[in-house]
Amino acid sequence: MPTEREIDEATIRRQINGIVEGIGAKDIDALRRFYAEDVVSFDVEPPLQHVGVEAKMKNWMQVFTFFREVSYEVRDLTVTVGDDVAFGHCFGRLSGTLGNGIATGGMWVRGTFCFKKIDGTWLIVHDQASVPFDIATGKGVTDLEP
Repeated sequence: MPTEREIDEATIRRQINGIVEGIGAKDIDALRRFYAEDVVSFDVEPPLQHVGVEAKMKNWMQVFTFFREVSYEVRDLTVTVGDDVAFGHCFGRLSGTLGNGIATGGMWVRGTFCFKKIDGTWLIVHDQASVPFDIATGKGVTDLEP
């Protein structure tokens, strides 16, 4: 019989899969349900932080406008679960067909997320996507693969 932590980890992994499916479907309402109202997101684009679920959804809407078709791939997902908080990390790649019809393989980012159990539901309260940078040039390195 699975422990409560094993059940919670499986739930969080399903949430991540739900995010992947929501991105592929360009379904902003499906994505919204995975985030806390006061989520803080450190995304790859400015500003330094995006605060609140509306700011997070605005980022996803920009992605959906930029891509005609979009998909998201997750690799090496690791999840650690406590009683009411959990964290994880993975590599993620956003790719698809741009609005002009050009297909792109996208780039890999490092993703980190923090969940909190709120009223019995695991919601993302913080996430971060980042790329490494070359310290000599100050430019992001976007051609790395896991």
